[in-house]
Amino acid sequence: MTGFEPFAGVLPPVVTPFDEDLAPDRAAFAAHCRRLLEQGADGLAVFGTTGEANSLSADERMALLDALAEDGIDAAALMPGTGCCALPDTVRLTRHALDAGCGGVLTLPPFYYKGVSDDGVFASIAEPIERIGDARLRVYLYHIPPMAGVGFSLDVVGRLIEAYPQTVVGLKDSSGDWSNTGALIRAFPGFAVFSGSEVFLLANLRAGGAGCITATGNVNLANIRSLYARWRTLEADALQAEITALRETVQARPMIPALKAILAAHTGAPGWARVRPPLAALDAAAAAALAGALAAHGFALAA
Repeated sequence: MTGFEPFAGVLPPVVTPFDEDLAPDRAAFAAHCRRLLEQGADGLAVFGTTGEANSLSADERMALLDALAEDGIDAAALMPGTGCCALPDTVRLTRHALDAGCGGVLTLPPFYYKGVSDDGVFASIAEPIERIGDARLRVYLYHIPPMAGVGFSLDVVGRLIEAYPQTVVGLKDSSGDWSNTGALIRAFPGFAVFSGSEVFLLANLRAGGAGCITATGNVNLANIRSLYARWRTLEADALQAEITALRETVQARPMIPALKAILAAHTGAPGWARVRPPLAALDAAAAAALAGALAAHGFALAA
């Protein structure tokens, strides 16, 4: 596990393409991942929220990961999401990622039961680590309470780091609350804290964070990566303003359908617009309005 470990920088949580039967399109998925790496992604967070992971079966996730290996993509560049409601699924997916040579895994807290205690959240991460029992494992916590309904408190994060200092090595904070991200960075020096949106990228880096794992990295990677490369320069604030404006334009729509509409327009492959239920693709009018709004920012969608 060299080259991409530990992770830092800008990682897109990769969207998942589907064919006409709504089965994952392995070839299109691998091609998109390769394209993102060629554009400068510092790693790929496959099978996250943006990738509709919780609409995929464990077998589908493993098959897609295998497809990337077959396409020659370095597994060390991959941070697959492996946190599931069922403990055996989490263990199975995590072992598969580890055996594939992935640089780490991104793990949700238990996201169905509400009112879960800190002890329960701790155990949901500790139990898979103990069952796998492999020193190669690197776990990145996925804090997204707006979706999961439960998150990782600072106390739980601290307990996990203390119990598994070589294993629990980072966290993606998709709370949308910069005060929480900043508190994590201050509380745990050396722990890789990623913002879940490029809106906070400059603040993250100035505070000592690791970067961002951001959905719009699927479509605006070069500009986000430019800020990461030049965050210490005088132009950093202007670069941040530019990527923030585009992010706000995209997230004013349903995020995953919007990203897929952008990719469909950019690649000239209309199949990219497909999503699995319960999500719904943008209709033609909404997609056209999005294209117009992006054009106002100088963001062209031509293939």
